[in-house]
Amino acid sequence: MNEAPSVVEAADIIKILEVLPHRFPFLMIDRVHSMRSDEFGIGVKNVTANEPQFLGHFPDNPIFPGVLMIEGMAQTAGVLCICSGATGGPSKSVFFMTIDKAKFRKQVRPGDTLEYHMTKKARRRNIWWYTGEARVQGDIVAEAEVGAMIVNG
Repeated sequence: MNEAPSVVEAADIIKILEVLPHRFPFLMIDRVHSMRSDEFGIGVKNVTANEPQFLGHFPDNPIFPGVLMIEGMAQTAGVLCICSGATGGPSKSVFFMTIDKAKFRKQVRPGDTLEYHMTKKARRRNIWWYTGEARVQGDIVAEAEVGAMIVNG
């Protein structure tokens, strides 16, 4: 009897910690849902006031740094690649390679829920490219194209 491979449609924090090497304070996603293999998925980050970046960015006017939104996009893409099984199994490391066409449109503040909508553009061997949009309540707050290499780690 042939069993179909299991399909991961969502990744909670336990699964994310299993597949990504990132840890607090540099883990920029809390869960990933609406996963369609390595083709598409939505990463979620609940922005809270007690995060360390707000000590300096900026104490009297807390704004979530744009570069951390880009990192959240890349982490979401990494979860998609590894959970899809396209990398050949677990224990992989994800290395950022490219950031293109990054744009920051609106400020993100504590209390906001960021959603990273990631869509695969291309793949060659162990390198993936994604187009991403960061959204808060449906509004695009940032966008970028990111590329990453996944290797045995």
